[in-house]
Order: sequence, then structure tokens, then C-alpha cells
Amino acid sequence: MCHVLVIEDEPLIAEFVGDIAERAGATSVDFAMSEQEAMRAARHQVPDVILSDVNLREGGTGPRAVQAICAVAGAIPTIFITGTPEDCEPCGDAVAILAKPIQPELVMAAFARARHAA
Repeated sequence: MCHVLVIEDEPLIAEFVGDIAERAGATSVDFAMSEQEAMRAARHQVPDVILSDVNLREGGTGPRAVQAICAVAGAIPTIFITGTPEDCEPCGDAVAILAKPIQPELVMAAFARARHAA
């Protein structure tokens, strides 16, 4: 079993990322558009892997959401997928920081590394 949390404020991109995660082996996927939604989703079911955007339009940033989730749940392998890799802060423990436009093969390779780290 591999539960994934996708933190992304663009619904079509979130669905695309979720589909890639499922093709790479995720057995379930939750979606969040803000820090608060991400924390609620993680409380409901702790993810095995997080795929997150960096800048969220409403409600904070992906890195802060990941940091808050990991403070409660422990380390969770995370892949950041963003149009602004330079804004990825704090992202030091990320499995990968991938730039948009999304390249599915890069996401799948990073996901394989993240699952191995979980």
C-alpha cells in the first residue's frame, strides 16, 4: 500500500500529478489545495509520499504544509513540483525538486526513489 498526498492549487495539474503517482504505484491519493487542507488530509490518513507544489494561491506554501505534517507524523518522502524551484524553502530534505512543466518520466523516477525511502 502506498498512500499519496498531492498538494497543488490547480485542479487539472493536481489530477495529472495524481494520475502519474498511480501509474508509478500509488494505491490511493488525496488532494489538498492549501496548507490547512493538506494538514487535515494528513491527519485523516498519513501519506507515505507527498507530491507538492511550492507556492499555493490560497493558504500558504507547500513546503510549510510539508514541514507541519512531518512535525506531527515524522519524516515523509516529499517531491516538490513547481514553476518556481528557487522559492522552495524549506525544501532541504526533499527527494527531488522538479520544475514545471511536468515531465511524467522524471516524476515517476523520483516517486520510485521516494517509495524506496519510505
